Amino acid sequence: MTKRPLADPAAVRSRPLPDPQALPETDTAAQSAAAETADAVREVVAAALDKKAADLKVLEVGELTHFTDYFLVCSGENPRQVQAIADGVERRLRDHKLRPSHVEGYQTGQWVLMDYGDFVLHVFLHERRRFYGLERLWGDAPDLTAEFVGEAEARAASGGRQLS
Repeated sequence: MTKRPLADPAAVRSRPLPDPQALPETDTAAQSAAAETADAVREVVAAALDKKAADLKVLEVGELTHFTDYFLVCSGENPRQVQAIADGVERRLRDHKLRPSHVEGYQTGQWVLMDYGDFVLHVFLHERRRFYGLERLWGDAPDLTAEFVGEAEARAASGGRQLS
């Protein structure tokens, strides 16, 4: 086995930097995608609250994991309400051409997981939520609940405006 020589540090330092003109496009696209995701999360929050979801939490997990940006966690009183919350969210987002890539647990109504890629919604029965403790598991994630719930409540009070 032959050893390859390490790169010359001077050569590495002298490599050209990326063109600064190209960076704003990437940043703009990323900002646009982040804004679209945040708008969709607002719609999820509004739809869940419309179905009387309890103890709604919005956790920003994007810095902690590579598979999604937000976890939304809420509870229902019984399996029927858990399913109604999931149905309300799916209906609202379908109106905006968003569909989950995966749904689990709908039939039993104990814990419905709806994966939209950039965000994942968990709708639990209260006792299941306490048992699994997702908020404890993702305790390092920033809690953005107040921001999103406050916006949804203000929008509902003013007659509501949805995603365009």
